[in-house]
Amino acid sequence: MTTTFKIIDLTPETIADYGVCGYKDVNKHKELRNKIEWFSTYHAQGLKIKALLAEDGTYQGMIEYLPGELAHRPVNAKDYLFIHCLFVGFKKEHKGKGYASALLGECLQDAKAQQKNGVAVITRKGSFMADNKLFLKKGFKAVDKAKPDFELLVYKFNDNAPDPRFNSYIQTMPEQYKEGLTILRSPQCPYTEKNVHAIIDTAQKKYKVPTQLIDLDNAPAAQATPCAFGTFCIIYNGEVISHHPISNKRFENIMDKVM
Repeated sequence: MTTTFKIIDLTPETIADYGVCGYKDVNKHKELRNKIEWFSTYHAQGLKIKALLAEDGTYQGMIEYLPGELAHRPVNAKDYLFIHCLFVGFKKEHKGKGYASALLGECLQDAKAQQKNGVAVITRKGSFMADNKLFLKKGFKAVDKAKPDFELLVYKFNDNAPDPRFNSYIQTMPEQYKEGLTILRSPQCPYTEKNVHAIIDTAQKKYKVPTQLIDLDNAPAAQATPCAFGTFCIIYNGEVISHHPISNKRFENIMDKVM
């Protein structure tokens, strides 16, 4: 039996019809409103979000990518397309059907049509980043690493082109992050809204820690973060204690250990 599916381009006007990362109600979810506003800003500059619809019509995958110069990650990926997100198989029965390969193929095809040097992506073990297995299987190569376990992968059309690299910012910690608690976040990832205010409240009331929330509202700001994830991190006294969004309970567990 042949599996059929359809891949469609979302727009700022249609993204709410399909939702993002489980957020589907514009009126209820600030996360979705933030994402739509962010999408509207970058869509005209080459940002693409493609949704995969399975044969039963359900939304079962997505890929988001844009020109590397606009990546909301601390990378130098000029003249490449950069993948922010690639997720597939929201339901178990839709796993293992080639959805991820199909979505990745769309990005590679776009990169070649735009005469880019190739496609780059950051991978890491865990639910917030795409695993490197698919990319390595498709011919991507690791060209850089960042602590604790981030990898920058690239698929190149031009072997003589310079490799993408992590920015030097992730090797240093700016002075303004060295005391108290700092949360950095970007609306690129909808999950950066959830739990943030509860974490700030806990930091101030339970741990008596001065806090600051910094919204990374443009690509240069996201590229200058000391965290490889780019769109979210929590820093306590100059040390990154979380590279991705976490629950308030998880934050408490971390703080109990580090304080």
